[in-house]
Amino acid sequence: MKIHKEGRGSIAIASIVLLLVNGGSYYLISEKLALVKALILLVTLGIWGLVIFFFRIPSRVMTQDDTCITAPCDGTVVVIEEVEPDEYFTEKRLQVSVFMSVFNVHVNLNPIKGEVVYSQYHKGKHLVAWHPKSSTENERHSVVYRHKNGEEVLAKQIAGALANRIVNYLECGTVVEQTDQMGFIKFGSRVDLVLPISCKVQVQLGDKVQGGVTTLAKWQG
Repeated sequence: MKIHKEGRGSIAIASIVLLLVNGGSYYLISEKLALVKALILLVTLGIWGLVIFFFRIPSRVMTQDDTCITAPCDGTVVVIEEVEPDEYFTEKRLQVSVFMSVFNVHVNLNPIKGEVVYSQYHKGKHLVAWHPKSSTENERHSVVYRHKNGEEVLAKQIAGALANRIVNYLECGTVVEQTDQMGFIKFGSRVDLVLPISCKVQVQLGDKVQGGVTTLAKWQG
């Protein structure tokens, strides 16, 4: 298991806090309260471990299939519905949304291979990520990929109530590979995929998916 580069700062801060808190408890708390010192150590070690766990990159065999649209992140499928697009597209589309809890891997991956033709950051609110209006009102970053078949897919990274930073690595005009890193969202969030209406969805509401592994949909025709 690797640690994502976006976690370096957070892990460094957590390590400093761990040392300061436990160093302070060692010198300031009486030896008669050794149980309290041990409890503080266990709690701070637990938090430190969770921070490291959050930024993990697990070793996986990714799905490389040009006929498939893969999950852009780990999490739970919370939306499958036809929508009237609020950005980039004008015609009715199909939306599939995956909610990431703080315990999910938070690396975001390209759902298809294609050219990046649109990339836009939007300031916004921090509603809980499963809120119906989070797709349009929360802080978010939208990217559109153009597949070699001419179809386009929009991936929208959406901040949640706890998320404090959205990172996106893609630039317009570049051709990216399926399952390579798109970006990262810190501490709970969601990713929407806005697909052509003709796509055949391969998952159901409530399904647990793995980024880069699970097929969310397939092209038709």
